[in-house]
Amino acid sequence: MLGRLGAGLAFALTLTLPAAADEPVTTFTLDNGLNVVVIEDHRAPVVVQMIWYRVGAADEPPGHSGIAHFLEHLMFKGTEKVAPNAFSGIVEAQGGDDNAFTSWDYTAYFQRIAADRLDLVMEMEADRMRNLRLTEEDVATERQVILEERAQRTDSDPSALLMEQMRAAQYMNHPYSIPVIGWRHEMEKLSREDALEYYRRFYAPNNATLVVAGDVDPATVKTLAEKHYGPLEPSDGIVPRVRPQEPPQLAERRLVLEDERVSEPYVFRTYLAPERDPGDQKTAAALTVLAELLGGNGQTSVLARALQFDRKVAVYSSAFYDGTSIDDGTFGIAVVPVQGVSLDAVEAELDRTLDDFLKTGPDPAALERIRTQVRAGEIYARDSVENLANSFGKGLSVGLTVADIEGWDEALSAVTEADVMEAARMVLNRKNAVTGWLTRPAAEGEARQ
Repeated sequence: MLGRLGAGLAFALTLTLPAAADEPVTTFTLDNGLNVVVIEDHRAPVVVQMIWYRVGAADEPPGHSGIAHFLEHLMFKGTEKVAPNAFSGIVEAQGGDDNAFTSWDYTAYFQRIAADRLDLVMEMEADRMRNLRLTEEDVATERQVILEERAQRTDSDPSALLMEQMRAAQYMNHPYSIPVIGWRHEMEKLSREDALEYYRRFYAPNNATLVVAGDVDPATVKTLAEKHYGPLEPSDGIVPRVRPQEPPQLAERRLVLEDERVSEPYVFRTYLAPERDPGDQKTAAALTVLAELLGGNGQTSVLARALQFDRKVAVYSSAFYDGTSIDDGTFGIAVVPVQGVSLDAVEAELDRTLDDFLKTGPDPAALERIRTQVRAGEIYARDSVENLANSFGKGLSVGLTVADIEGWDEALSAVTEADVMEAARMVLNRKNAVTGWLTRPAAEGEARQ
């Protein structure tokens, strides 16, 4: 991971590489272990500061699911310098905005603000890295907030419930099975002591990456980082993230979720799929292109043409993959049948289409078009300083290097038909899959749709 070379030096690593749109990227590491990435983009006097903690839902202590996301909420409760719940208001008063998000592998906080306000937001972010203050009332109030969030976003949404159940079935041993929001019965018991123990261990400079992107000078960022983050003490609780791994999957796992609230039944399938690996992104790039070929376009993709236009058994189909994770992720496919076509029938047509693809491969012209579109999409996304900061922060948080992140669009452009087919044959294996049906309960005497 970036910053492990030369630990103990004031600035253990410094290098400059061209970003996708020719923005210089400078990296260095502070004495206390904080990794810093500076991405220059001087087109507008705006800056994005992001702090990425290398801890997420997959790193939670057993029985404490949801603590990573819970702490994300509690981080806005204030310090001795910043009053409770005042953080976002201060940023907004300066003309900026802020937010935070939690995933399985990381938790991130960011502010987007005028470049001349960087000193202020950096001081505030550094302050709450080690100086958070929590009362029992804060914890009780915010615990109710996250329980309500689960009720609204998961418990009241049949699609979210299906995905949650399928993920738990996909990962029998790996903590990726744990929902980021947490299991309700464990969320209800999260305490102030749980939050502070987790915070003190993981929220520390030697477990974080600071990304500053926009109209900034690396020397100035270095000075500000030393001033605000430099004095913070590292944590002695940071150890390599070695997680339980999945045993070989020997058979397809299937489940059916029936819910009266379902308006459109559908088939959803996920396959275990390899992640982007440091120094070796070939397979992940091929899977990214494969997802676009199969289901990236509602008009021209393989699934759309076969299921929606040729056989007219589906009204919607898609495929997706994101390999930016520490351990194996998933490759997913979804199909919504037309009214009157059963889930069993549309799944059979899906399997027929996939079998045909595995035998014949992609149309060469379509492959070239998709490969170009995917790479162009990656490059265009980096036209935003926020997207740039997100790309670097996310990648570095899961163990990729600056060179890996910069080389991703080149890896996509190098994908061949042979690469796509090798990846497809490796991943699209029913023994490696979880297939879920989301449907309404059948009325008495009625066949399941």
